[in-house]
Amino acid sequence: YLFYDGQSESIALVMGDVEHEDDVLVRVHSNCVPAHIFNSIECDCREQMALAQQAIQDAGKGVIIWLDQEAKGNGHMAAVLSARLKAEGVPQTEAYARLGYERDGRSFVRAAEIVDFLKIASVTLMTNNPEKIRTLTDLGVTVSGTRGLYLEADNPELLKTYMDKITNQKHTIKV
Repeated sequence: YLFYDGQSESIALVMGDVEHEDDVLVRVHSNCVPAHIFNSIECDCREQMALAQQAIQDAGKGVIIWLDQEAKGNGHMAAVLSARLKAEGVPQTEAYARLGYERDGRSFVRAAEIVDFLKIASVTLMTNNPEKIRTLTDLGVTVSGTRGLYLEADNPELLKTYMDKITNQKHTIKV
């Protein structure tokens, strides 16, 4: 399914019959050009997508909601401008803040609307982000459970990203 609000597009990839179903595996995933196009080693967005797709395939049903929210909703320019600060050791979220952007400017309203559109009774949300869980719950999505998606941090760049997520965003990642 393709959703368009006049400015941005969102995509829902649906496998199986999810209407009125409980505990449907759902991944709410934001666009990440560095990972999905350029195979960045600074994040695990590409790998998280692959893990989510495999989990849904194994379950025989589920949904991936792809949101057009590059760089935590701040856009490509924020990602480019923050690179210098990140090279100096500043965590990504702090780099955004120093540049006048939101630490996390993403919105999950469209994701909640898509879950409602698909008439899913409850979701098992594939995320490490407690704020995403809280926000979707506040928007009326019944989150019956969660499943974390992360890799062993086998490179220093990914480890820095994970530490930022754990420290500044309270993600549930084991390093």
